Amino acid sequence: MIQIKDLKKQFGDKIAANIPELTIEEGSLIGLVGNNGAGKTTLFRLILDLLKADSGYVLNRGLDVSKSEYWKTYTGSFLDNRFLIDFLTPEEYFYFVGKTYNMTKEMVDERLAMFSRFMNDEILGQKKYIRNFSSGNKQKIGIMAAMMIRPQLLILDEPFNFLDPSSQLEIRDMIQKMNKEENVTVLISSHNLAYTTDICSRVILLEKGVIINDLANSLEAVANLNSYFVKQAVATD
Repeated sequence: MIQIKDLKKQFGDKIAANIPELTIEEGSLIGLVGNNGAGKTTLFRLILDLLKADSGYVLNRGLDVSKSEYWKTYTGSFLDNRFLIDFLTPEEYFYFVGKTYNMTKEMVDERLAMFSRFMNDEILGQKKYIRNFSSGNKQKIGIMAAMMIRPQLLILDEPFNFLDPSSQLEIRDMIQKMNKEENVTVLISSHNLAYTTDICSRVILLEKGVIINDLANSLEAVANLNSYFVKQAVATD
């Protein structure tokens, strides 16, 4: 699904990404972990062609993301609130996204109904613009818009942020269900190590833009990750 080769991105003297090679197999559920500034969001932005790489390339199903637009038809993503059009109501935004993916209003309504529990009666029918919603509900709107198109590749940056515990459990279960039942390739980044190791079959640890560990999920992998973050915490005290 995703092939990365000699990918580099630098901001001034800071190396944001330096990845000689990385392959993400179709149908996998991958978690990116690392401290703030590790390069997780930068990597996602390079994969989504939101940043121009200094060198190297990203292939999405064999398509160079910097030279093709077709991969966008089967890729859903939400990185932050800048993805939202905040002067629209949630309904207007969902219909706008649906139209972009050739979905009718009826199709959008049908797919949104699947998120009724996740929305908790706080999203639709509120008669207010997205900009006036809480951070948690903005997060929900962005995630639902990315999921409702039924992508073959789903990329979510810190999907558990701003959500209450029950909503975190909901999104965890939805991600896992899409991966298992629809064979959706999922890439998530998260500071929530518990949820990440709970659902991901593979965990990639980044530090200063470099992959320092690429682990198949196991009790040993979880122990190694916990040990790494404990050492990092001690080093910064």
